[in-house]
Amino acid sequence: MPYGGRRKRVSIFVDGANMFYTQKKGLGWFFDPAKLLRVLKADDDLTDAYWFMGMKQPPDPRDENFVRFLAYAGYVVRTKGLKTIYDSETGETTQKANLDVEIVMDMFNTVDNFDKVILLSGDGDFERALELLRSRGKEICVVSTQNWIAAELRMAVGSHFLDLQDLRDKIERTDRTPPPAPAERAAADARPAPEAKPASEPPSSARPAPEDKPAGEPPSSPNAS
Repeated sequence: MPYGGRRKRVSIFVDGANMFYTQKKGLGWFFDPAKLLRVLKADDDLTDAYWFMGMKQPPDPRDENFVRFLAYAGYVVRTKGLKTIYDSETGETTQKANLDVEIVMDMFNTVDNFDKVILLSGDGDFERALELLRSRGKEICVVSTQNWIAAELRMAVGSHFLDLQDLRDKIERTDRTPPPAPAERAAADARPAPEAKPASEPPSSARPAPEDKPAGEPPSSPNAS
């Protein structure tokens, strides 16, 4: 049997902002985080599941509720305060929390705890990190959808790619409540762009409008699925 007679140990890493825009603009439907966890785990041993997201400072109560909902669903939640960025050319200010570094750090800090890593992101910046994990004998898998994953990341994982569209009947939300929008008003990591730019940076039209619900509004019950 593989892995010395034991089941495969799996760790899951979710790029929250990237996945929100992938669902909203790329898929047109939303997945249930709890259902997703069960499907990706399958018959393997789940070591850890991490969800990374930006938060306003001070935190919005709805953001805090969503963090609790994710914790109930089985995720370790990593948050980072938003930073205000001023564009001297346009005079516009945006808020952003880039957690790419934190995701990679957690991958390598826990590298001895898993046999397989599953990354939910289309951001091409993760290509090198996954190549290094593979060189250490780890299985890699990326979950996203076509046209919302950077070309370099898609080519790096080859057949180790799961399209969210193929999982729709198993993971789609059925309560019609959309998942929380990321707190960033202009998340620079969520747009699919030409020339193989990271899939996580949305076009300006994809930015949440002022009337959109802020990040962190969970379903009506932490136990909802």
